[in-house]
Amino acid sequence: MAARLATKAPEPVPQRRGGTSYLARRKRVGYLLVFPAIIALALVAVYPLLYNLVLSSRFDVATEPGTQHFVGLQNYHSLLTDPTFWGDLLHTGIFVVISVTLEFVAGMILALVVNRKFRARGLVRASILIPWAIPTAVSALLWKMFFDIRSGFVDFALHALHLPGAQTVWFNSPVLAWVPIILSDMWKNTPFIALLLLAGLQTLPQEIYESATIDGASSWQSFWSLTLPLLRPAILVALIFRTLSAMLVFDTIFVMTGGGPGQSTEVVAYYNWYKFMVSLNFGYGAAVAVVITIMALALAAVYVRILRQREGFVT
Repeated sequence: MAARLATKAPEPVPQRRGGTSYLARRKRVGYLLVFPAIIALALVAVYPLLYNLVLSSRFDVATEPGTQHFVGLQNYHSLLTDPTFWGDLLHTGIFVVISVTLEFVAGMILALVVNRKFRARGLVRASILIPWAIPTAVSALLWKMFFDIRSGFVDFALHALHLPGAQTVWFNSPVLAWVPIILSDMWKNTPFIALLLLAGLQTLPQEIYESATIDGASSWQSFWSLTLPLLRPAILVALIFRTLSAMLVFDTIFVMTGGGPGQSTEVVAYYNWYKFMVSLNFGYGAAVAVVITIMALALAAVYVRILRQREGFVT
């Protein structure tokens, strides 16, 4: 009887008339259900991108009214040889690295704290989302007022505590102007990272931590050897969303500094807006938008590749 059961052939997949399998029918139904979403995505994402590609290959209609000659890659050549663009790209890179790093560290600490059981935990979890719910322009204006030398509480607190930095005009310094920008961005977006990491922490099995405690592992060893590897998908998802968002930062810069002093706080998104809306150089602005999109897609592809390679995360 055992030999007969071991050699028994698997049951065939149910067939429909014409030889179409059940799995094939389900696959076709899935395509039909996803098709409206694909159409909507093509309308809101693919079409504007294609239109930008076409627009970037023409002369600026503002400087030559009525003429839109094909110029090929001339706008891209002008962009890649423009030192202002490379300077703004450097500013963007520095901002992304510093802000995302600080927000990730703060978000991880916040997620670990609110993941513990304590009184009023639900109220604390809800309250940390308040900065994220505030519009970015409002939070940027709020932090700009904080760092105002005449009425801001930052100067008052530094002066009262006899700390360095009192009577500092933050927005007049090419370096110090980044301090309120990064703090504003950090205050606004840290809850978002904390929320994603908290969702990942909620799915981790507690049995492994109990076993690690029995084996004598410290809290730091458990965090480094268990929490980080198991939380890796949530970490990468949080970094993908936050990094791409930081690359396109505009409203914080626009409200707080307007790219100044000079061009010391100007980023690529602000540069793109200026070429489009102020200079009315639509072809050149479209080229900037295409380059930004390519960089964002390349960065997202790197993150997705890392996400798929789950082995080798723990050194």
